[in-house]
Amino acid sequence: MHAYDAAEQVDDTIRLNANESPRRSTIGNFRRPLNRYPEVRPQKLQAALAKRFGCRADQLLVTRGSSEAIDLVIRTFCRAGMDGVLVTSPSFSMYRHYAEVQGAGLIEVETLPENDFAIDVDAILAACKDSTRLIFICSPNNPTGTVLARDELERLLTERGDASAIVVDEAYIEFGDKPSVTELLGRHSNLLVLRTLSKALGFAGARCGAVAGPADVISILNAVQAPYALATPVVECVEDALQDDQLELAEQAVLDTIAERERLVAALTNYAFVGKVWPSDANFLLVRFEDAAAVMRRCQEQNVLLRHFGGALDDCIRISVGSRDENDQLLRALDTLKGTDNG
Repeated sequence: MHAYDAAEQVDDTIRLNANESPRRSTIGNFRRPLNRYPEVRPQKLQAALAKRFGCRADQLLVTRGSSEAIDLVIRTFCRAGMDGVLVTSPSFSMYRHYAEVQGAGLIEVETLPENDFAIDVDAILAACKDSTRLIFICSPNNPTGTVLARDELERLLTERGDASAIVVDEAYIEFGDKPSVTELLGRHSNLLVLRTLSKALGFAGARCGAVAGPADVISILNAVQAPYALATPVVECVEDALQDDQLELAEQAVLDTIAERERLVAALTNYAFVGKVWPSDANFLLVRFEDAAAVMRRCQEQNVLLRHFGGALDDCIRISVGSRDENDQLLRALDTLKGTDNG
């Protein structure tokens, strides 16, 4: 498989080779003109993200958020009707979505609330079939906030070997105290790591993420990805966001979020109608309520939107950690419900 053969791009030349408009747009103040196609792959951005995420540039592919990376990995590794994907449950729903789109078989391994939703590697290994090509591990996990221990991840990588690629989704890694597992890329050829700029850097609207892995696998994913995946405005905005001064602001915002998370934990445990607040290494909390539906209704009446998943989590709500003012508005909404110990 070969990557798309794009028209040559050379700065300061007369470009009559790509059917572009010669008229430069006057909309936006961008360093690169919008009448020209962006780079097929944004090389400068790729290098900057590789440095930030702790891998070599040839071990990383820039994607339209980690969601595109999930899609690329499943389409690359799984043949429709033949190969399968294993996920833990509850977890990020896009793994299931893209597996179904591809026609890949799906195995779900349940994690239990009484075990704080800990990921059971023995259960995963027992559930694997000969056709299991991918195992997705969201760590910290969405929506439970739990982390798979490093030694357990390495055991999974070793046990599955060439049979399965282990895809670790680190969308929320900055909100905990565990290092990224990209440092394991040199030891395990079946490891892929997903990263995003949506959470810690606050760039959800830009749709920019990455998948890191062995250089030969990244080369194949590069061939599968459509050309010009990231638009010029996105590339320039993210390049600016990766400057030292902007990263310092983002790091402070993460610290603020962690402090607010702990403040919310303390406040929520004071409500009589809160059954449990699970520990979290992410920018959200999973909370069990006596009447989750009533909490959802009351908060919506107060213009506060929360996430209720239903199913096995029918009595639980995921609460994203907002700003101090936003969190205070949430607590005021909860104060209006019966059964509070807060007065």
